[in-house]
Amino acid sequence: MPDPFPAPRPTLPTCFLARHLAWPLAAAVVASVLLMRAGGDRWLADALFGLEGGHWVLREHWLTSTVIHRGGKWLSLLAGLVVLALNLAALRRPRWAPLRRPLLYLLLASALGSASVSLLKAATDVACPWDLARYGGARDDAGASALAAARVPRLACYPAGHASAGYAWVSLYFAALLWRPRWRWRGLAIGLAAGALFGAGQQLRGAHFLSHDVAALAICWVVSLGLYCLFVRVRPGRLPPQVQA
Repeated sequence: MPDPFPAPRPTLPTCFLARHLAWPLAAAVVASVLLMRAGGDRWLADALFGLEGGHWVLREHWLTSTVIHRGGKWLSLLAGLVVLALNLAALRRPRWAPLRRPLLYLLLASALGSASVSLLKAATDVACPWDLARYGGARDDAGASALAAARVPRLACYPAGHASAGYAWVSLYFAALLWRPRWRWRGLAIGLAAGALFGAGQQLRGAHFLSHDVAALAICWVVSLGLYCLFVRVRPGRLPPQVQA
């Protein structure tokens, strides 16, 4: 006979959610306001544009275009295929059983992070720096987030898609929590470094403002956290001690 008074579903500790959701989102909002409303985006783009001699000389440069942009896409795709292969291997090897949940989580979180950014890019109509007249483009320089006129093709520069191919790997932080919590900071560093590198390359090409990268990071982080919450079901006090504090 089922229990008429089932125990409440276990939840993550409030302090964990505050540290991993509230504070990061607050930081992303503040950064976005400073960049998009207070002129931070324009200041940085002006500086880069000026350093490149008044035109995006690095737009088709082999380092930014071939190595960081195209190479970064292939590297992220290769990493996803490696994680997929590890998932399949873990299913066939009993000794790898403890890795099955972390690997499945990592596969889903990294893919969903990039996919979420791509969906938002398709729904927004935000200019890249190189689209604006201020930086040699054809678009009226009314603002980085100005909507395009009906006769102008839609733009798709927000959030930053290429940076999300790197920032999607902040999911390594949560994958580590599912397996080896002491490795979580290394995982986070990998995701942040990859996203920052990809984002910097695109900014040097005139393809994105910094706020576009901030949005991509925030989306990838929230997606990774949300999926982690679905994967883990713990009662308060059951998280590893170094994660609770």
